Amino acid sequence: MQRNRPPSPQTVNVLRALAADPARWRYGYDLGTQVNLKSGSLYPILVRLADRGLLETAWEPGVDSRPPRHLCRLTGAGRDFVAALAAARSERSATHPRHLLSEA
Repeated sequence: MQRNRPPSPQTVNVLRALAADPARWRYGYDLGTQVNLKSGSLYPILVRLADRGLLETAWEPGVDSRPPRHLCRLTGAGRDFVAALAAARSERSATHPRHLLSEA
């Protein structure tokens, strides 16, 4: 069963970080550092996004003593999803300006 709830703030941060350069492959560790998430939070998010077809994933083979590394980047559907999130956010901010909310 697919859920229709909005993505968590952490998931949105991951998507935004990936959307900054959507064609670039990103290492999980570097992405986690950028969005300030530890691996126990980041990797489940990445797995869910990949399961939903929003991320493309690959493994970079290890070199010398370095272990293999996990890579990811947005798919076309992921780019569309991020664009839809941005459009929904700008629509909400246009109909509910922050200054009106703070005055209430």
